[in-house]
Amino acid sequence: MSDPVLSVRNLVTQFETRAGIVTAVDDVSFDVGPGEVLGLVGESGSGKTITGFSILGLIDKPGRIAGGQIVLNGQDLRQLSPPDLHKLRGDRVAMIFQDPMMTLNPVLRIDTQMIETIRAHRDVSKARAREMAIEALGLVGIPSPAERVRTYPHEMSGGMRQRVVIAIALMLEPDLIIADEPTTALDVTIQSQILSEMQKLLAERQTALIWVTHDLTVVAGLAHRVAVMYAGKIVEQGPVDALLDHPAHPYTQGLIASIPSSVPRGQRLVPIKGMTPSLINLPKGCAFAPRCPKTSDQCLSARPEQENLGSARTLRCFHPSEVSS
Repeated sequence: MSDPVLSVRNLVTQFETRAGIVTAVDDVSFDVGPGEVLGLVGESGSGKTITGFSILGLIDKPGRIAGGQIVLNGQDLRQLSPPDLHKLRGDRVAMIFQDPMMTLNPVLRIDTQMIETIRAHRDVSKARAREMAIEALGLVGIPSPAERVRTYPHEMSGGMRQRVVIAIALMLEPDLIIADEPTTALDVTIQSQILSEMQKLLAERQTALIWVTHDLTVVAGLAHRVAVMYAGKIVEQGPVDALLDHPAHPYTQGLIASIPSSVPRGQRLVPIKGMTPSLINLPKGCAFAPRCPKTSDQCLSARPEQENLGSARTLRCFHPSEVSS
């Protein structure tokens, strides 16, 4: 086993509000290796996007990283000064946002934006930067990249804009990419094409990827490992096939049961009852207890600690289903 590109240990991210302190990320730990894809899965408000922002140092006040380590290739990112962290973003670590217009400036041509990005991190001429930009667009499947690079974002379709954003993230060959549901709003066919191209590029360059999503069907075809988040904690983690075929946590089982393709034709879906809890007023015991079919007195009074199940699987649950070895 090679050393992980990214190692997150006991990460805690909090936000100060008038109602109290909100712990959006609570004792989160995981590793991502070279060329590996980690799917970070959960409902809205589970803390998965804040986890990605925390890794990149994009938590603004009133938020703060209250504890833990974020180690990229042996370097603890929490120990870097703001200028050093700024240099690292976009170079060694890149992010792909769900909305491409969060990355692209609508009043600047694509070539202007890509060239600026390249020259901010590489000592190359403008002509060479343009060549690199065109090459990057070609890699993500944009036809006639030498022509497309001269267009404005509004002249492109949503799928094309998202390909441009992915090209920007990939063109400097970062060690790690964090993708926050970048294909959710796209047509299924376009989504499949982009995912296929990304898989190939990541494997060739041995780039690590954290794919933040609520869509387990995407994770099943893309990720090597899955980390399931609920109320700021990773409640279950493991290899994608083992975890999806034999989920141990009731929440993971509920997510899988909610997928239409997992239910026989004509049979009703089985949704997870209730709503995600407020992070300001979490239950005394397990955060999932009010929605869980296996809740006991122990679940209502104590919070389960993370348990190592072996075979690279971890779990937080007092009453898990049996996991096949």
